[in-house]
Amino acid sequence: MNNTTGIEQEHTMKSLLAYAAPTISVMIFVSIYTIMDGIFVARFVNSTALAAVNIFMPIYALIFAIALMLGTGSSALIAKKMGENKYQEARCHFTFIVLSGFVLGLIIMLAGSIFIGPLLELFGAGASTTLFDYTLTYAKIILLVSPLLIVQIMFETLFVTAGKPKLSLVITLIGGSTNIILDYLFIVVMEMGIKGAALATAIGIIIPAVLGILYFLVSKNSHLYFTRFKVEWNILLRSCINGSSEMVTNLSASVVTLAFNLLMLEFIGVEGVAAVTIMLYVMFVLTPFFMGYSVGVAPIISYNYGSQNTVQLKRIFKHSMIFIGGSSLVVFASSLLLGPYMIQLMAGKGSEVYEIAKSGFWIFSIGFLFLGVNTFTSMLFTALSNGKISAIISLLRTLVFVLTALWTLPFIIGVNGIWIAVPLAEFLSIMVCAFFLFKKRKVYQYF
Repeated sequence: MNNTTGIEQEHTMKSLLAYAAPTISVMIFVSIYTIMDGIFVARFVNSTALAAVNIFMPIYALIFAIALMLGTGSSALIAKKMGENKYQEARCHFTFIVLSGFVLGLIIMLAGSIFIGPLLELFGAGASTTLFDYTLTYAKIILLVSPLLIVQIMFETLFVTAGKPKLSLVITLIGGSTNIILDYLFIVVMEMGIKGAALATAIGIIIPAVLGILYFLVSKNSHLYFTRFKVEWNILLRSCINGSSEMVTNLSASVVTLAFNLLMLEFIGVEGVAAVTIMLYVMFVLTPFFMGYSVGVAPIISYNYGSQNTVQLKRIFKHSMIFIGGSSLVVFASSLLLGPYMIQLMAGKGSEVYEIAKSGFWIFSIGFLFLGVNTFTSMLFTALSNGKISAIISLLRTLVFVLTALWTLPFIIGVNGIWIAVPLAEFLSIMVCAFFLFKKRKVYQYF
């Protein structure tokens, strides 16, 4: 293996950014075509359809959480094996984990199809017959591609581990572009409504998943490719434990989204749910720098941890904190400048949904100042194979702190209490991150 390029090289700030750039670009493009889905649904169907997409989000987030758990958790173990020069063992683990993800997707597809009706009632879709019908139509189609959705999300991390982040970007661009084109064709031209949005999303999932599978089947000049494997339940368990923080983050997103929806239905109505949906779409666009960078450099951290290169670890940590800190300020400033215009893409200026989203966004955006450091710190401990600390940070940040705020603040100060919950949780979490970073500095020697 070439030891001067890719995951093995001695990294500077420039090379770190160059290595992470494709992953950041992937995240940015995913966020763009995600918000394009929202724009097409909001503009060419209606706000109830947009609310329906958000009602389904807890289930989507569960699938995403499982995939991210397996992808990030196994990536750290695989990259560590590569750092120890155990490449064949890394490939065996890689093959087994991807297959495990696909099987879990099949189980979700079958179970979800059976219980989807009662679940949607529980999540608030029963607020109106139209809302329920829209949500059920969307959910049935997305659940059918659950196995490939898990594989696709896993590949976004594992392509980076394989030293092919640019290929991940190309495949994501193909899938995302197809999604956007089909959104226009199905929703605008063919007037298929929410069904068209779901079909466009499903096809946009299938294409990159299939392309990724084909690549790892035929390419033998990469660090990773599919090979004969053994069923090693301990590897699956370790991957799940190590990636548990990323799963906690996304499972928490399911619970928090549900809490947001129910509170908005109580305080405002369906328009409030649509406003929350817009807020989440805008957040998807403004925060991929953090997740993209963190996912991009995580295999490098794991590799150097495996090879015990503490000098390199210190350099990576220092450069990462500088980048994350600067990006946080840029994202916060961008949110203040661009937020209202992005909201306007999905809700007409002056409409009730627009006014609700705009008034809440000024409060919500404060959390962007802290989100970057929290995201990177959680991913750092995952990359160092310390899933326990990573899970604690994620659990407190994305569930405990947020739900505590949602259970109390809205009933004291009204709707603004709903918007304050996330920024407050991010602020409290950055103090938790600082505590663990300082406590474990001598163990991992990152500074």
